[in-house]
Amino acid sequence: MTRPQTTRKKRANGVESRQRILDAAVEIAGERGYEGTSIAAVSAKCGLPASSIYWHFKDKDDLIAAVIERSFDTWLTAVALPDEGAGTALERVTTMAANVARSLLDAPDFLRLGLMLALERRPAEPRGRTVFLQVRATTREKIAETIGTLFPELDQDAVQALTTYAIAGADGLFIQREINGEAIDLVAMFELHAQLLYEAATRMAARSGR
Repeated sequence: MTRPQTTRKKRANGVESRQRILDAAVEIAGERGYEGTSIAAVSAKCGLPASSIYWHFKDKDDLIAAVIERSFDTWLTAVALPDEGAGTALERVTTMAANVARSLLDAPDFLRLGLMLALERRPAEPRGRTVFLQVRATTREKIAETIGTLFPELDQDAVQALTTYAIAGADGLFIQREINGEAIDLVAMFELHAQLLYEAATRMAARSGR
């Protein structure tokens, strides 16, 4: 085997190992929470030695931060407003909300773990919490941009208020789904949330135009 082929194989094996470690960390953290997650438990779950985990990640906190980042990257692709050919503004917003809900069902880890870390107060802040707050800021920017695009007559205070409402409602629906499981139709709830948000924005825009 030539050196370039050997290098490519090693790189592919490294990527595969990293994904196995992240997948195992997701399962462990989902079952035991942040405190109950350990490198030893992740090692036992993925079948790789602890040394392999430490080769990819500095410590548990670095590993949890990577889980949040990977899940967020998957979810973020859904936070996009369909183009004008997809229907009315309300239909586009509703479609976007449904896509966001489905992506949360497929990749819930960043929000599940992130909310867990965000609500805790520790003397030394975990990197995972810092990463989550950073990705939340990115989410906020994208939602504010969407609202501003659909309702350009709204001022910044109104856009920020609607953005806060949108995120808080999404958090609440996600937590309710986590508590009640499949009894909650997350897609339908996100669609309803989007419609109520759109109605509120419409009324605020009408008042601003008087």
